[in-house]
Amino acid sequence: MAPVISPVRTSDDFPPATVVCVIGGGIVGLTAALVLAERGVPVVVLEKGRLAGEQSSRNLGWIRKMGRSVADVPLARAADALWAGLAARVGEDVGYRQAGILYLARTRAEMDMHRSWLDAVRDLSLESRLVTAAQIDELVPRGQGQWAGGIHTPSDGRAEPTRAASAIARAAMQKGAVIVEQCAVRTLVLEGGRTTGVVTERGVIRCEQVLLAGGLWSRRFLGNLGVGLPTLPLICSALRTAPMEGMGEIAVGAPDFSFRKRMDGGYTITQRGALDAPLTMEHLRIGMRYLPTLRQQGGHLRIGIGREFVADLALARHWRETDISPFERVRVWDPAANGVIIREAMTNLGVAWPEFRAARIVQSWAGAMDITPDSLPAIGAVAKMPGLTLASGFSGHGFGTSLAAGELAADLLMGEAPIVDPAPYRLERFSRGGR
Repeated sequence: MAPVISPVRTSDDFPPATVVCVIGGGIVGLTAALVLAERGVPVVVLEKGRLAGEQSSRNLGWIRKMGRSVADVPLARAADALWAGLAARVGEDVGYRQAGILYLARTRAEMDMHRSWLDAVRDLSLESRLVTAAQIDELVPRGQGQWAGGIHTPSDGRAEPTRAASAIARAAMQKGAVIVEQCAVRTLVLEGGRTTGVVTERGVIRCEQVLLAGGLWSRRFLGNLGVGLPTLPLICSALRTAPMEGMGEIAVGAPDFSFRKRMDGGYTITQRGALDAPLTMEHLRIGMRYLPTLRQQGGHLRIGIGREFVADLALARHWRETDISPFERVRVWDPAANGVIIREAMTNLGVAWPEFRAARIVQSWAGAMDITPDSLPAIGAVAKMPGLTLASGFSGHGFGTSLAAGELAADLLMGEAPIVDPAPYRLERFSRGGR
């Protein structure tokens, strides 16, 4: 069962032209639209299904700098300030709380990993610090886990995925953006080698710039145009509990569970050490590019072949603008939660904090993430398609940086000074290897 998203009344209109078309109504694309609307730029967002229907509403809601690639920290820091001001900006509480995040380690080797990361970001003036087992007991009392220590960043936080994108969409529309749901973009209009519009299932919209923020669908969209974006899917299963008291406000991540407080008083929980890795044809095409990551993270993956392989085969990789596109055939990818992983999460958490043994599970769900070989997104111009900018491949940790990522994309497509250096996110870094 998918999370219940705060409803948004989108437009029934279909404008023939605009300045910017955004493909994808997830939180990054919606943020870019809000930024553009605030700057007085006409913008239309086109969503094949419903706003935030996939990973933007299914993620865990963590907003963190801790544990990120050094190259990704500036974007995360920029996002912190934007999250802090979002409620005032959109006129709604989206659940942002800067209550801190704590990572736990059971072994000396795990502590060494946290120590190495802390050394790598030491010049970035973060508030992260190593903590002892005794300090963990002070931060999150009544636990019974045996910890070698941990790492704590008090300036990290959380927000509600089912609220944030919707609030951003409403604010963008109030400032003039047009948002159309149930309208898939099939391909681009190209004239003289430049992007001059989009072909949708309802007709053509002319525009000067296009932002592709299609999440895990961006690879297939670009592939039809002869452009490579290496992403593979991973599926995270999560659950939420009924409201419960006493566990505090800090979000906690251990090697085999995580939990964070929700606005409704319950907790969002996952088995942090287990992700489903459904094999598809894409693994045969680009899987070798992920070998370094597989060597490091392979123990977290539940690799299997099943319905996803067949479903992927059934979807076209090449189509014409007059054809029904894959995006019309699958409006929302709604993977089933893995019951084994859900039970593992609750069992592991209950051992460490016995109070969770009495928690009542209200709902479980799963979300598919688009993972790049280096776990960094691609944000920037697509050189082969002038007028097309990309913002995809957030690899399961894009919610936290989404406000800065959307602004960065808007800066780049309008030729403005970027909020952060975009160099780490250039699509060209993937130029070697297959599509």
